[in-house]
Amino acid sequence: MKTRIPYTKPSITDLEVRYATDAAANGWGQQCYAYIHRFEELFKQHVEVKYAIATSSCTGALHMGMAALGIGPGDEVIMADSNWIATAAPIVHLGAKPIFVDILPDSWCIDPEKAEAAITPHTKAIVAVHLYGNLCDMDRLLAIGEKYGLPVIEDAAEAIGSEYHGKRAGSMGQFGAFSFHGTKTLTTGEGGILVTNDEELYERVLTLSNHGRARGQVKQFWPEEIGFKYKMSNIQAAIGCAQMERIDELISRKREILAAYREKLARVPGISMNPEPEGAVNGAWMPTVVFGPETDITQEILQTAFTAENIDARVFFWPLSSLTMFASVLANTHAYSIPERAINLPSFHDMSHNEKERVIAVIEGLSYG
Repeated sequence: MKTRIPYTKPSITDLEVRYATDAAANGWGQQCYAYIHRFEELFKQHVEVKYAIATSSCTGALHMGMAALGIGPGDEVIMADSNWIATAAPIVHLGAKPIFVDILPDSWCIDPEKAEAAITPHTKAIVAVHLYGNLCDMDRLLAIGEKYGLPVIEDAAEAIGSEYHGKRAGSMGQFGAFSFHGTKTLTTGEGGILVTNDEELYERVLTLSNHGRARGQVKQFWPEEIGFKYKMSNIQAAIGCAQMERIDELISRKREILAAYREKLARVPGISMNPEPEGAVNGAWMPTVVFGPETDITQEILQTAFTAENIDARVFFWPLSSLTMFASVLANTHAYSIPERAINLPSFHDMSHNEKERVIAVIEGLSYG
């Protein structure tokens, strides 16, 4: 049998191991936050924002950020139907309701016109998810937010390295949230971060992140409200510091792999891949192929073909409104149609030329077969 090709795996070097070892050996007592603060500083410099709070997950960052905005029972939050449930879960946990709207057929991100049409007196925020590293139309979304007095939240979990007209993904909304899960371009194993340029929001989340204890509180163990416990560990942050020192290399490699796929698959009829419109830089977290309806290539056919070649390939996110815990929104035609004829392709730092060729051969075999 051919050697298995995973769809993703992290790039861990001696630098990450050395920093993690140091954190395990010495990162206690007065040093218990040293790597966390260093990581936050490195990350906010990279994204070009004023404030950053490292968290145990992107979900935690979203949860606290939404709580800080006052999202709660009776509120509605507009988001694209094509997403992982981690974006919707904090909305539900806060007692609010996610309002699922359709995606654009080319970027697979939220359709701004559908988002605006979904606004009601109960709308509290709009979430812009930069799916697979593809960028939302932030100019349009921010204009809508300003028009209606609504914050735009950037879920940039998958968009490290993506840029929108010179601005880093995650830096444009009221706040942004990133993921450092083991599948991501930059990893801390598990982990996330909240970034913002809003000082008041930053201080609010900082208090919430410490079980409701305000930063200036001198009375020991005295929280002023019920908060959260979503802190990143010092050891995780140590790995993150090493990854940040390699961030340009990590992003460049992802972009190289996407470019190689795009070059080889450009001649294949009836498919589209992650877009990179003028003025944008795609961080290329997850190269994805979408077959046109006219090809009759389905997600099941794709998975079967990749499995036969011992290649892991990930399905496109199902529409959230198709899940049993939510009401169906069949009017979101693109969100329902695209997953039925799409596949995420393997892409990891040390992926070889031969491995890429094997993946390409599967797509070509189905297209020309």
